[in-house]
Amino acid sequence: MLILRLFLIVLSVLLNACASLSMQSNETENTSISPKIVQPQEILPKKEVKTAIQPDVMFLLMTAELAGQRGRYDVAFEGYMEAAKRVKDARFAERAAMIAMYIKDVNKTKEAVNLWLGLDKNNQSALKIAALSSLIIGDNKTAAEHLDVLFKLDMAGFEKSSLELAAMLPKEAKAKLTYDVLTDLLAKHPNNSGLFFIKSLLAMQINDKKEAEYNIQKALTIQPEWDKALMFQAQLALLSGNMDKALADLRVAAEKHPENDKIKKLYAQLLIKNKDFQQAEKIYQQLIKRHPEDNENQFALALIYLQAGNDDSAESLLLRLVEDNQWQDQASFYLGKLEEKHNNSSAAIKWYDKVKSGPSVFDAGLSAAILFAKDKNFDDAKIRLRTLVKQFPKQKAKLLLMEAEFLNQQRQFQQAFDLLTSVLADAPDDKDILYTHALIADRLGRLDILEMDLNKVLAKDPDNTQALNALGYALVVKTDRFAEAEQYLLRAIKLAPKEAVILDSYGWLEFKRGHLTNALDYLQRAFERQKETEIAAHLVEVMWVMGKKEEAKALFKEVYKRSSEDEFLLDFKRRVLDKAL
Repeated sequence: MLILRLFLIVLSVLLNACASLSMQSNETENTSISPKIVQPQEILPKKEVKTAIQPDVMFLLMTAELAGQRGRYDVAFEGYMEAAKRVKDARFAERAAMIAMYIKDVNKTKEAVNLWLGLDKNNQSALKIAALSSLIIGDNKTAAEHLDVLFKLDMAGFEKSSLELAAMLPKEAKAKLTYDVLTDLLAKHPNNSGLFFIKSLLAMQINDKKEAEYNIQKALTIQPEWDKALMFQAQLALLSGNMDKALADLRVAAEKHPENDKIKKLYAQLLIKNKDFQQAEKIYQQLIKRHPEDNENQFALALIYLQAGNDDSAESLLLRLVEDNQWQDQASFYLGKLEEKHNNSSAAIKWYDKVKSGPSVFDAGLSAAILFAKDKNFDDAKIRLRTLVKQFPKQKAKLLLMEAEFLNQQRQFQQAFDLLTSVLADAPDDKDILYTHALIADRLGRLDILEMDLNKVLAKDPDNTQALNALGYALVVKTDRFAEAEQYLLRAIKLAPKEAVILDSYGWLEFKRGHLTNALDYLQRAFERQKETEIAAHLVEVMWVMGKKEEAKALFKEVYKRSSEDEFLLDFKRRVLDKAL
């Protein structure tokens, strides 16, 4: 028997989980391949070097090999096909099928795989490719026949095979696989719960929740105790927004399968999502009692304690986990968060600095930078941000945006503006950068830049309430284009009718237009929702102008007591109160 060396990279998800699946008849790709030149004697295995072989077959194989190396895949295909027919070797047909798939020729693939199956009728790889090629051309009947053979050969692995096939097909073809091919199989195997389960999975992939729920119920009718199906039933309920049903389903599943840790963990995760921390804590304590060596459960319990506000218990667990190399980075990060929560910036930064690898490295570095800035240590904050830019270049825009915010806090508006201008050169359509650039331009009195930036945001995202509000408010404060401002602000209010800053902007517009009663109404509603100093300053001024001076003074005194350095309150004090005294 002959064993050929591959002359191309086999691109088949079915065989090696990395193939291209979309095939079109007679479509060829130009591909550069530089394989090793195979000598004639190397085609035979060492133990068979002396085996006799017909010269014409050897010539076919060598021609196919050289053709493949030179990109002549049509010649290579024909060579392997002819060799397979002459010596009845399924491996040559397999090579031909791989070539046909590689050049995305569905007709050649079907021809080769039919020959392959003729020589090795129960080969699962051949059956998968045959089913796939039949599905692509819409021959569901033939696809179902191949899948039926595959199902009988490997019931345990059929779920994986079906999902692989579905992943290779466009959305509409997935539907055909779900509703036609599997329906045909179910007609032959009506009591197979696994087929209903697969059909439910595939229905969910194409967002048909109703069909998914129907099929999982059918699966559980046949096999009521099936843990995997019970879990998926709960997941479907959750995806449909029915948290109560999802929790009830998982509670039943956990009772039926008390030793199934996967069910318990999924149940605990849903309890956490539902803010039932006490019950989730009990589940993880049970898991820890059963598996005291499993630190993943210890870490999960620590996070539950954190969310429940049980800081002492969380800290105790995290301090233990920090001694485990596998968990020390994540434990250090959350110990830092605990110290930050308690306003211990220095201790928090020390913990963040211990995070050296894993998914928390970026967040730890960013958290440390923010703490430095919070303590007015802007130089160290900038150093941290620039270090992160080198470590995480894909996060450059976000990090420089943060640096601009730190400059803004220092009232270094020109430097912040220049920095963001340079960032926009690389990311001209980034909405967050455009928005921040606009606000800083406003600080510099550049209304033209503000309008240009915010209009760019709105061109891409017309319902961006932040941009609508900022543009409307800027026109109220900087211009007399009140009608234009009203259009932006009314759109924002329609989209976010309870947003305090938008209500404040519209209230200030009404004040500017002399509609004092309406202005007072909007500003009071805004202040009720958000006790923000700028809103308070606006409300106090409207009260003052309306003659409610004692109320205005009382409110000002209350807010000024806790924010005596606020620029909006100081502006009102300078313009109004100081002159009234």
